[in-house]
Amino acid sequence: MQRDLNTLTGKKFDVAIIGGGIYGVCCAWDAALRGLSVALIEKGDFGSATSSNSLKIIHGGLRYLQHGDFKRMRESIAERKTLMHIAPHLVYPLPCIMPTYGHALKGKEAMSLALLINDVVGFDRNGLADPEKYMPRGKVVSVEECEKIIPDVDHEGLTGGAVWYDCQVRNSERLLLSILHSAQRAGAVVANYVSMVDFIKDGNRVVGVRASDNLSGAALEVKADLVINNSGPWLNDVLSHLNGHTPKREYKMSAAMNLVVKRKLFGTYAVGLASKDEFKDSDALVDKGSRLFFVTPWREGSLIGTTHVHYEGAAEDFRIRESDIQKFIDDVNQAYPAAKLTRDDISFFYGGLLPDDTPDGHSGDVRLLKSYKIIDHKTEDGLDGLLSVVSVKYTTARDVAAKTVDCALKKLRRKRVASTTAATPVFGGQISNFQEYVVREKARAYQELDGDAVEHLVSNYGSEYPGVANLLAENPDWRNPVDGQTTVLRAEVVYAVRREMAMKLADVVRRRTELGSTGNPGLKVLRDCAHLVAVELGWDKAKIEQEIAETESIYEAAQ
Repeated sequence: MQRDLNTLTGKKFDVAIIGGGIYGVCCAWDAALRGLSVALIEKGDFGSATSSNSLKIIHGGLRYLQHGDFKRMRESIAERKTLMHIAPHLVYPLPCIMPTYGHALKGKEAMSLALLINDVVGFDRNGLADPEKYMPRGKVVSVEECEKIIPDVDHEGLTGGAVWYDCQVRNSERLLLSILHSAQRAGAVVANYVSMVDFIKDGNRVVGVRASDNLSGAALEVKADLVINNSGPWLNDVLSHLNGHTPKREYKMSAAMNLVVKRKLFGTYAVGLASKDEFKDSDALVDKGSRLFFVTPWREGSLIGTTHVHYEGAAEDFRIRESDIQKFIDDVNQAYPAAKLTRDDISFFYGGLLPDDTPDGHSGDVRLLKSYKIIDHKTEDGLDGLLSVVSVKYTTARDVAAKTVDCALKKLRRKRVASTTAATPVFGGQISNFQEYVVREKARAYQELDGDAVEHLVSNYGSEYPGVANLLAENPDWRNPVDGQTTVLRAEVVYAVRREMAMKLADVVRRRTELGSTGNPGLKVLRDCAHLVAVELGWDKAKIEQEIAETESIYEAAQ
């Protein structure tokens, strides 16, 4: 991928997309595959805002049973299977368990019925060729089995445990990048660090976007027949530029947060733990009365999510505060005292903003917007040439993108062309059987890589890992790990800059590689990375120190 601003401004596009989160990049990929010319701009780095706040779960919507929402269940189950198919190196099954108590709504009888319904609704959840992608049926296990999986679980009234399967993403940042690669390969022109400044309008029609290159300060114009606003939490900010065409509704936002814990609290299972705080969901047909925290195994530690609180203020000003982290720790310890979490256990935290659908916006409990919205501003506000997408969850981003492009084709009066992204492997996804592929590539020892290095690269870059390995012929030193750790090769840093549009040190550390996904990787890592990037981008000593300081600040909680 190359950052080519000349191409971005040198032609008129069918579609210009504002926002390079998971919804924006899926939309760019789908539109490009359907023959539309596509431009995408992102004000920061790709996937650096709400899309980075992921519990790494691709879920099939078991929780939607509370609302009797079988449509959303079917959508989620279908997307879970699709993502395993098109991104086999990144998405795989994950066993989940939740303790059952008594014989009412949280009891084993009710959960047995829920799991049965879930299996019936997801009758077609299997069928992929790779046996690793098989999703077993749900089941209720005994008290003894539940205690093995969740040591020191609350024993009072315990009747067993409900077990089901969802999916986990090894690296949600690399999934987004794989889709972005796919979009550019299909012809999309994409650029990070380009901010939308205003709409270009011709009467009551949007005909493009005025923008600014955040790296050089240069003013840009991106012209298009249709603009799609996929800006996520910045939805209201972008729509504030409509100048007289005020949207009928301003979307409230809630702040969500997930914690990265240094130690593995459980084994290979994701564990649902009921919060001790009461929670009322007025929309639920069956209200269980409490929120669930999910503890998922990830890398050498755990991820815990998710808290939701009302947010007032600009999206740009959102920060995780130290008090937010401590409150989350306290809530988890209440739900599962055996965790005995302290602040020292937390190596990192993710945060983001999601649409809040709480009626008054001030009650203690957050009710998230349950379904995406595609807004045609000609219908809503009398301004043609603009669609806005209110995004809800990571799992269904590809499906919503397909529906958005359906709307775009209709507005552009183009021939209806079916979406193909559900059957098209992403960049790196040309793998029919993951384990067989890994074994074969280890034996091949491409560029004389050892087995561990091959497995690491395949797990992150899939079938496109030779693109990283080929750099080793240029500089043998790049086959060594980044100074201060043992896994990520120095070649990956160079690849991030040359092939993946990494413009800042944080882009490499946080999103292109695994170096900083679980916490601050340390000064040795940052300095080695910074010097590698400096050679590629021509940084001087002052710029190196600035980039190191900016990257370190990411790992500091706001006060």
